[in-house]
Amino acid sequence: MGKIILGSSSPRRSDILKKLNLNFEIIPSSYVEPHVQTVFSYDFVENLAYNKALNVAKICKEKALVIGADTIVVIDNTILGKPQNTPEAFSMLKKLSGKTHFVVTGVAVINSANLKYKIKSTTTYVTFENLTEEQINFYIDNYKPFDKAGAYGIQELPEGYVKTVKGPLDNVIGLPSQTLLELLNENYD
Repeated sequence: MGKIILGSSSPRRSDILKKLNLNFEIIPSSYVEPHVQTVFSYDFVENLAYNKALNVAKICKEKALVIGADTIVVIDNTILGKPQNTPEAFSMLKKLSGKTHFVVTGVAVINSANLKYKIKSTTTYVTFENLTEEQINFYIDNYKPFDKAGAYGIQELPEGYVKTVKGPLDNVIGLPSQTLLELLNENYD
């Protein structure tokens, strides 16, 4: 498999790689996402993952497989980004309350030596319980979800917030391990 580099500073993605017992180093991507797109497409999320990985692959001094990932939350075909403030977080969680939405993570792996790459997306469907305003405010006040797409981190939601999860849970956390392992086992020569 060779050297692996995670092109992300996300502690959640790093934790997933550790659970997979992979030896890796972290070089956060400095790729700046273009203006926020609001209409969902798989091409959009996969392109973000690819550009994050490419940004790191181009600065690698030695041969490595570079992982780039991007996770988005989608409801009614609209992408919910990271909330900028409490009212925005409240609005997003209110929109998700009592409904099913889906979470897509695009994962790109690039060989830094020749820039050959593979990209794959994974989708998970999440249904929230009907949340009260008190529940929403409690979550925002105690967990400060401003760095999370859709204004929530599924791994930290208190009991009674999520009704069902259909698909890989680690995808919602930010990196689908099965997809990642499949990509890492591909040939990039």
